[in-house]
Amino acid sequence: MRGKELKYTRRDIVRGVFIYASGDTVAALMLNEFSWWRMLGLALVGASFYAFEIPNYFSWIERKVKPYSGFKLSMVKTGLAMLYFNPLWIARHLFFIRLFSGTAGSVSWDLLRIASISFGVNIPISLIANYIIQNKINLKYRFLASAIFSALMAIYYAASVTLFK
Repeated sequence: MRGKELKYTRRDIVRGVFIYASGDTVAALMLNEFSWWRMLGLALVGASFYAFEIPNYFSWIERKVKPYSGFKLSMVKTGLAMLYFNPLWIARHLFFIRLFSGTAGSVSWDLLRIASISFGVNIPISLIANYIIQNKINLKYRFLASAIFSALMAIYYAASVTLFK
């Protein structure tokens, strides 16, 4: 991120704590897998990794797309967002779920297979959501919007371990 200051704000940390933990908690309750450690762990991940990475990546997107306009601008922004929220990101999220659920011993390369299938099945929804987030929502609120979408997707990602076994 040459020449630009990285951001890590209290506002994003608080949003990360509550939104990511709540989305995963709903998923855990639906799957009868609730754990206080899991909830606290995902809150920590939301406050650290996600609250730091995502707003800074969205700012980077804004700098990268300056030469574009119109339809191409919208598509490049959406595509760059999709590149970030890829199967590796989903697999990492599933890893965190397993780690904080106390089932780190069950982590295997199969998480990447599950994440890839989950990503592929979700492409239509994710394209629409990322288009809206990147092109219709002010940069200041993009992390919030993305976190809410991710919290909803956390339910899907957690269920995908069961769905795509």
